[in-house]
Amino acid sequence: MTVHASCTRGCFALAVVSAACAFSAAHAASPSPDSVSLSKSTITWSTVKYATDAENGLVSGSLDKNTIVGRTFKTYVLENRYLKVTLVPDFGGRILSIIYKPTGHEQLYRTEVGVPYGIQGGIFYYDWLMVYGGIFPTFPDAEHGKTWLKPWHFKVVTESAGEVTVSMSLKDDFAYAAAPGQFLRGSTGMEATYYVTLKADRAAVDARMVLKNPQPKAIKYEYWTCTTLAPGSDPKIPKATGGAEIIAPIEAYSTPGWSANLSAGDKRLGNGASRFEKLRYFRNWPTMGIAYAAPDMQGGNFWGVINHDNEEGIIRIADNTVTPGLKMWTWGYPSFTNETDARKDPNPQRPYVELWAGVSDQFFHSASLPALGEVSIPETYSPTVGMSNVTHANENMLVNLSAEASGVDLQFFSIEPATPLRVTLRRGDAILFDAGVKADPKSGNHLSAALAAGGSAEQVKLTISTAEGKELIAAEARIR
Repeated sequence: MTVHASCTRGCFALAVVSAACAFSAAHAASPSPDSVSLSKSTITWSTVKYATDAENGLVSGSLDKNTIVGRTFKTYVLENRYLKVTLVPDFGGRILSIIYKPTGHEQLYRTEVGVPYGIQGGIFYYDWLMVYGGIFPTFPDAEHGKTWLKPWHFKVVTESAGEVTVSMSLKDDFAYAAAPGQFLRGSTGMEATYYVTLKADRAAVDARMVLKNPQPKAIKYEYWTCTTLAPGSDPKIPKATGGAEIIAPIEAYSTPGWSANLSAGDKRLGNGASRFEKLRYFRNWPTMGIAYAAPDMQGGNFWGVINHDNEEGIIRIADNTVTPGLKMWTWGYPSFTNETDARKDPNPQRPYVELWAGVSDQFFHSASLPALGEVSIPETYSPTVGMSNVTHANENMLVNLSAEASGVDLQFFSIEPATPLRVTLRRGDAILFDAGVKADPKSGNHLSAALAAGGSAEQVKLTISTAEGKELIAAEARIR
């Protein structure tokens, strides 16, 4: 339903999309509208045939790409009326799937057929790697660390109709004797616990990684959260398309020497950096490679991917002073213009956008965890709908706010869609818009307001509050 309205205070034109949330028959057994549930299930993942030794090294001669086998894992499913979230503790302690139920689409990538690669290349800790997908923690080293294939201990922390919190935990008390020389020797003793929370009223997953050093001495380590993103996908075959854009509050990026060709199409800046313009788009990645935010998030608290083919996205919201590193990776887009059948031609190169959050700025740049110290990394993963960009975000709201001489444009997504809202736009003392708005979880919300002639203020200020007046987010945009 489209509503056109007028206002007696200031001049504006408004278009707000508002609709009731509808679920497909596939979700008929979902929790009641005001509850969240936890259930157990299983998932079978196909991989080519291979074998590992007791330390997880790949057994020489065991790889057979002509034979596909199935591996079944226990899963735990957190579900409310907005999200269906699948966890796989037994293979890397990961969030494997986030389905946004109002659209029925998947937000995360997962491989159809896993294929070991980088074998004996001296790149990865076990001297090989295989991608499954989702969101998962990696430590205590760079390049996926050594915990991505390990079983993590699962525990239910809180279970009620209003909230389910679970944890997946692991201690670094193991080592691979044949690890390449750039990795840490032995084990650090670090303890990692990844908490995942879904609340009944939230259309986002809240998570928190807690890292502890039980030793009476400081330890050097790396920690990165890896996310493989493909928002707005078919849940059966998730993949990123050419319409995928990396949304991040950065202006520049740098690359390691071997990835310098990534920046060929972007304007060069000082200190080996390039302007982050063309490389935002998956379709412009000429080949595989690494790009780092340069120098860091510059105070921004979000990043993610929006699929412009259907304007659905997935955004990570976090304190990026704790995780200042943003590493970006894809396999390159040209290889997917004629994508092959993964079961007929198993290969590791698949269509997804891989974004990493790190406690240091780049791989192999260590951080220090003090003696008996602890690091806590809270983060929120929120879908978006109907948004072409994100300019402001917090745990309540995602906003895309822009202003020109002709008017103001606002898109927003409410993380608690059932909460009645009040939206206010001001230019100086002039109120451009001030009214109650119903959040639309299926299409998002979009409104525009004309600017009165002669205003002197150079910014437009936005406030979104509850109907009772509690501020949820405040933002401003400079008039261009």
